[in-house]
Amino acid sequence: MTRAERPDPEGPSGPAPVDGETFVAALRGAAPYVHMHHGRTVVVVVPGEICARPDTDRLLGDLALLFSLGVRLVLVHGARPQIEHELAVRGLAPTFHGDLRVTDPASMEAVKAAVGVLRMDLEARLSASRTVTVREDAQPRIVGGTWVTARPVGVRDGVDHGLTGVVRRVDIAQIRQALAQDQIVLLSPIGYSPTGEAFNLRNADIAESVATGLGADKLVFVLESQPWSWRMAASAGDAGQLSVGAAEELAAQFARTMSPEDRNCVRAGIAAVRGGVRRVHLIGTEGHSPLLRELYTRDGAGLMIANDDDYDSIRPASVEDAVAIADLIRPLEEAGVLRPRSREQLELDIATFSVIVRDGMVIACNALVEYAADGSAEFACVVVHPDYRRRDLAAALLRRARATARSRGYSRLFALTTQTPHWFLEHGFVAGTVADLPRDKQRAYDAGRGSLVLLLDSP
Repeated sequence: MTRAERPDPEGPSGPAPVDGETFVAALRGAAPYVHMHHGRTVVVVVPGEICARPDTDRLLGDLALLFSLGVRLVLVHGARPQIEHELAVRGLAPTFHGDLRVTDPASMEAVKAAVGVLRMDLEARLSASRTVTVREDAQPRIVGGTWVTARPVGVRDGVDHGLTGVVRRVDIAQIRQALAQDQIVLLSPIGYSPTGEAFNLRNADIAESVATGLGADKLVFVLESQPWSWRMAASAGDAGQLSVGAAEELAAQFARTMSPEDRNCVRAGIAAVRGGVRRVHLIGTEGHSPLLRELYTRDGAGLMIANDDDYDSIRPASVEDAVAIADLIRPLEEAGVLRPRSREQLELDIATFSVIVRDGMVIACNALVEYAADGSAEFACVVVHPDYRRRDLAAALLRRARATARSRGYSRLFALTTQTPHWFLEHGFVAGTVADLPRDKQRAYDAGRGSLVLLLDSP
C-alpha cells in the first residue's frame, strides 16, 4: 500500500483508540526521528491559501509541537488570496505576467495591508498554539524583522513589474541568532530596499534563500494540492523520494499540469537542494497531520527531493551493520530457510555483504561469496525486511551482484535455495546440479537441506 492509499487514522468522530502494541511500535518508530531532528533547522513554507483555511490551527499546532521537540523553526507564509481580497475591496484589478504579479504603487498598498493583517493573525494563533506536549515555559515566541533585502524585478518581456521584487540578500546572522534563542522566525512575502522601498516577493523565493543561507537540514513546502496525486509521484521511489535530477526532469515534463504555486515551489525546492539544503519535502494537507508523519515516520506522507544517496541506497556492508544484518536474517534462520550464522562468523564475513539502507535502517541484504579459482560467485543470504517486500529490492541487490561479478571477471553467478526457486528463474537463472558448483562449494553442500542449485552464466 502506498502512502497515498493509507487510511486516515483519525475518523470523523476523533482519534480512533490505539492499542498498547500499536502505541509502543509508533513510539519506537518515531524516537530516532525525535533525536535526529532535535536542534536541527527546518524551514516550512505555507501558502496564503492554506493560511485562510478553517483548519489552519491544526497545522499551527503541529508547528508548535515541532518547536517543543527542539526543532529550530523558520516559517515563511504566502498571501496570494489575502492580497486578491484586499485588491477587490479597493476596487483594483490584479495583474499578472506569467506567474508573477505586477505590483503598481496602489497595489503595493493592498499587499502591505493584506500581509500585515495575516502576519499579526499568524503570530497570535501560533503563539497560542497548544499541544499536550508543549509546556507552559515552551510557549512559542515569534520574531521577525526587516531581514530580507530585495530589488525590483524590473522590465521583463516589455512589462514593468513595478514593486514586484526578487530577493537580493537575507540577514542570515540575525535569523541564526533568533533561532539560537529558541524563537520561531516568521517571514512574510515582503522585502525591503536600502532606500526604504518595500517589494512584493514570492514566498518560495524567500524560503529558498533562507534555507540555502542557513544550510537548513530540511525545507518543507505545504501545498494545497496533494503531491501524491501528481503524475510525477508514479516515478518516485516507493517512499516518495526523488533525486534532484529526476525532480528536474519530471518538473519539466509536467510543468503545464501544475498550478503556478506548485510549479514555483518545486523550482525553489530543486534550487535549494542544488544550493546545499539536504532534503526538500513536498506535502499536502489530506489525512491526519501530514507534516508530522513526513518528519517522524520512515516512509513519510509526501514527496522528497534529495541530493544525497543515503536515504535509500545500496552499499557495501561494514562491521557496524553486523547487528542489523543479524536481526534481519534471524527469523529466516529460525524458520530453517537460511543456515544459522554466529555473530562472530557474520562479522568475519561482513566484507561479502551488501545492504540496502533506508534513512539509516538496514532493510535488505545479500552476500556475494567469491570462488575465484572457479571463476564464479554465489549470490547468497538474500533477505528483505517484511515491511519492504514486493518492492523489487532483491532485484536491486541482484543487479549490483551481477555488476560486481562482471567487474571481477566471473563467468557465472549461482544460488542455492529451498524456498524461492521461481524468483531466481524469473530473473534469468536456470536449474543446475550440485556438480555445477565450485569444488569447495560441492564439499560444503548439505544434502540434508536439499537446496536447489540455480545458475546464471555471463552475469
